[in-house]
Amino acid sequence: MEIEALQLGDEDTVQQIWSLQHAAYPYEAQAIGLSDLPPLRDTYASIAACGEIFYGIRDPEGDLIGAVAVELEQEKLTISRMMVAPDHFREGIATRLVTHVLSTYKEVPLLIVFTGSKNFPAVRLYEKSGFQPVGTLDVAPAVELTEFHLHRSEENVADKA
Repeated sequence: MEIEALQLGDEDTVQQIWSLQHAAYPYEAQAIGLSDLPPLRDTYASIAACGEIFYGIRDPEGDLIGAVAVELEQEKLTISRMMVAPDHFREGIATRLVTHVLSTYKEVPLLIVFTGSKNFPAVRLYEKSGFQPVGTLDVAPAVELTEFHLHRSEENVADKA
């Protein structure tokens, strides 16, 4: 199962992203204690128009089982979405997607991601991938997000280019 760029101009792909997102994010919502998680409010139209860059993994039947979305700016890249189909949890899919992002954007000096502080699998994933916690943000009563950064020095960026 290869990682591929997902095209938001393809209706079936957007539908699969929407379906995957609405299957995966309830687990994070439960883990962090926030039932009204913003990704669960997304519609087909809001995903199609989001402007994010998506990468995904499909199963042999062509169904999307994992996806990551990023937002690229001048000197930074934000991982804005990470989702894995619940029946494929703990198969290394999220790790493969993060690794793909890190290698695809190796010239970017700063990578950022936010995740629920109580979403322990995601926290472990980002820490294992080299991200460091830099702060927290209260988004609702008793609900906290942790902001993670991965800094790449100019020497490291030049070495990897």
